[in-house]
Amino acid sequence: MKRSTLYLLYPANKALERAIADSLALLSAQDAAAAQPDTQVAVADNFRFTRGNYEQHRYSTRIFERLREALEAAQAATPSAETQNKLGNILAAQGQQRHDAALLAQAVQCFEQALQGITQEDSPQQWASTQYNLGTANQALGRLIEETNPLKLAVDAYTNALLVWTREAHPEEWLQTMHQLGATLYTYGIQLKGNRQLQKSVVAWKNALAALNADDHALELTAAHNNRGVTLHHLGESEQNPDRLKEAINSYEKALTVSMEQQLPIHVAVLCRVNKATAQNVLAQMSNDAALAEEVADEFEVIIECFSHALQPLCLRHCQEQMKLARTAPDAQLAG
Repeated sequence: MKRSTLYLLYPANKALERAIADSLALLSAQDAAAAQPDTQVAVADNFRFTRGNYEQHRYSTRIFERLREALEAAQAATPSAETQNKLGNILAAQGQQRHDAALLAQAVQCFEQALQGITQEDSPQQWASTQYNLGTANQALGRLIEETNPLKLAVDAYTNALLVWTREAHPEEWLQTMHQLGATLYTYGIQLKGNRQLQKSVVAWKNALAALNADDHALELTAAHNNRGVTLHHLGESEQNPDRLKEAINSYEKALTVSMEQQLPIHVAVLCRVNKATAQNVLAQMSNDAALAEEVADEFEVIIECFSHALQPLCLRHCQEQMKLARTAPDAQLAG
């Protein structure tokens, strides 16, 4: 079975941002000044929120190497779980940036070492945040090397974090963990080519949605709706179930609505729209719906003509291929 090409959204990594902010004092004044991103040239970033788990926008990535060196020196001089956590986040960010599995593996090792010095009973918050960091690093590693064992370890780590971060006591941390759990289970299910993990992912996304609102978490809410739609979409294809696809389309519509109402970057809305049209295309083929196929072709034509400036190059090609597929469907030709 060939799965559709779909687009996940990733909220900014707040744990990474905190690790950077709390480590700047280790740098010289000149190096710390380089942490500020260059915002003088306003160029639309059509890859924003699509890169993965270690994307952040408060600080320039130019300082990662200096921060890594400073944190390694600090850890060698005075070992602590706190420094290990900061170092792990920087290593993982570099690993994602460079597509380097070895750096991600080092990040995992940092978090594992940090856990050796703390317990859930004595330091519940630090223990939970370290478990969360361990889960996120393993998730990124599993996605990069396309192996399931890191993803299983990520699920275990997020589950551990949720022992402390309950929805009632720590709603912000709970929803972030639930969101990442959904992303991990989705990737796990795709790699296993099985539906059970995808079904669990749908539940995790739904749980996250229960704690999100558009005013306080516009991007997170958009991402959760969109990513739940992606999971339902692939479930629908795997099960040959049109009802799943209809659910996915509904999720994409909600994501699109939030992104537009909250005025998120235009490419975010366009990606949700592309996902929705792709699901409609699959549904049209599955149900031999010539009218829907024609509608989908028109939708992709509008996206290409009106929003090509907001599309990534590969996404633009995807839209062109989807439009051609909808136009050349036998039933669609007959309807035309």
